[in-house]
Amino acid sequence: MRDLFDVSGKTALVTGGSRGIGLMIARALVQAGARVIISSRKAEAVQDAAKELAELGECHAIPGDVSTPQGAAALAQATKERFAALNILVNNAGATWGAPLEEFPASGWDKVLNTNVAGVFHLTVALLPRLREAARPEHPARVVNIGSIDGIRAPVMDNYSYSASKAAVHMLTRHLAKRLAAEHITVNAIAPGPFESKMMAFLLDNPETREMIAQQVPLGRIGHPDDVAGLTLFLCSRAGSYVTGGVIPLDGGITGCG
Repeated sequence: MRDLFDVSGKTALVTGGSRGIGLMIARALVQAGARVIISSRKAEAVQDAAKELAELGECHAIPGDVSTPQGAAALAQATKERFAALNILVNNAGATWGAPLEEFPASGWDKVLNTNVAGVFHLTVALLPRLREAARPEHPARVVNIGSIDGIRAPVMDNYSYSASKAAVHMLTRHLAKRLAAEHITVNAIAPGPFESKMMAFLLDNPETREMIAQQVPLGRIGHPDDVAGLTLFLCSRAGSYVTGGVIPLDGGITGCG
């Protein structure tokens, strides 16, 4: 059964991999024996994270910004120079913005939609040649997009462009899955609930609001690194080779029990 969830020897790129959920995913893949590249906009942060993960296995850093087509193309090219074939692409890089409805700025739309949606699309398309190289009927290449429960249910917070972008990521996931299934490339999305991250820090760093958030989760807690690690390894291993077009909530029951 251990072979069912094996990703050893596979190649992977994780965007936004220097912190939060991206770092949790990258660590899981490295510990499971994959050869991993992590990327994020801040060169020093991503290099420090890769150095830490390299103590656990093979991990490299490539600074990159997927919020522009040029940045996505540059990251894809740098990845192609490292890997002849790419087994796993995790599109995790993201941005958020919050402002009252009638004060919400155009810049809050552009930054978030360009990073969260356009970045996913442009990077995936640019890396299709390497994903196709890795794809086999019994061992598909994998694309895992990180959505959010805020793209499934209406959020409480004034993060209008974020929730819209994550709903778009979920539909883009389904659309790409339909288009790429015949090429033995699966495309799925994970829709996390509350996890430790920079985006959630303003709520989770305060003990009172942290407890309030935890009480809103049917399972009664904030997500652990093992939670996202387990789902990622499922989707990227032989165990998940028959799953594509899925948007899987990882939220302790918030959406499923609501």
